[in-house]
Amino acid sequence: MKVIVTGAAGFIGSHVALRLLERGDEVVGLDNLNAYYDVRLKEARLARLSHLGKFSFVKAGIEDSAAVNRVFADARPARIVHLAAQAGVRYSIEDPGAYVASNLVGFANILEACRHYPVEHLVFASTSSVYGASRRVPFSEHSVADHPVSFYAATKKANEAMAHSYAHLYRIPCTGLRFFTVYGPWGRPDMALFKFTDAILAGRPIQVFNNGNMVRDFTYVDDVVEGIVKVLDQPAAPNPEWNGKSPDPATSTAPYRIYNIGNSRPVNLMRYIEVLETCLARKAVIDFQPMQPGDVPETCADTTELEKAVGYKPGTPIEVGVQRFVEWYLEYRKSRGEG
Repeated sequence: MKVIVTGAAGFIGSHVALRLLERGDEVVGLDNLNAYYDVRLKEARLARLSHLGKFSFVKAGIEDSAAVNRVFADARPARIVHLAAQAGVRYSIEDPGAYVASNLVGFANILEACRHYPVEHLVFASTSSVYGASRRVPFSEHSVADHPVSFYAATKKANEAMAHSYAHLYRIPCTGLRFFTVYGPWGRPDMALFKFTDAILAGRPIQVFNNGNMVRDFTYVDDVVEGIVKVLDQPAAPNPEWNGKSPDPATSTAPYRIYNIGNSRPVNLMRYIEVLETCLARKAVIDFQPMQPGDVPETCADTTELEKAVGYKPGTPIEVGVQRFVEWYLEYRKSRGEG
């Protein structure tokens, strides 16, 4: 089938596009290649896709409604994996306007395109950050998540509400996926694992927030991709048992679903760093810092619903995932003449 993958030059998007191409799908990649981080990394991700099967790429921003409509009109896709967004909790404090443009206006453009060029299924990225101030772990999709503590999380929660309205009004099957701290090869330079590796190899201190008292449900990228593809193949359907007197946030009378995708085995950040030190055979110089605005101390995914729906549960241990990242990172640096 033909699938549009937005954010195709991004970390998760490039992995999803690769997976779809390898199984024989036709993929139209959409990305604006912005300079939030090194564009050369994005171009290298795209280069992996260019020689595989039926892949075409359109350079455009999702905030450009005319460009989005042109892509949909030309491609007439069966399904959409929407991963394009302005990412990052801390950057949302510095430049909230970027999040309004991409995550709100851009997502509205995607929804409108799905309305005018009907699709079988829209799968879109949400985030574990929507759980915000909640301390009821593991986080369940059936719990109310109305207290985001960063603007990034607020825009993603808004995406879920926007998608539900279109699922209700226009019967567009929409599934939102709440990702939990995704890491792995081809990752983003602004994420902890990339920054830590870069700093340790250069002999620079790494900043560790909340004095190291952080717990994260680190989820390997291949596990996330497998979950995305399995969900993509099962369009959201109405829940006939949904009751407006006790509304379930994860389902609806509309074709709408929300799932967590996480490893369900939270790890203390200091243990994560220990594993990285072992893989690099170097010790980190740690600069302990207080908790940063917008951060939460702990995340943990309840993936019961994902398992029931598509029969899949992420499970790559950090010892395996971090080693694979380090191997990729060293090879990538070498390919750029930095090794």
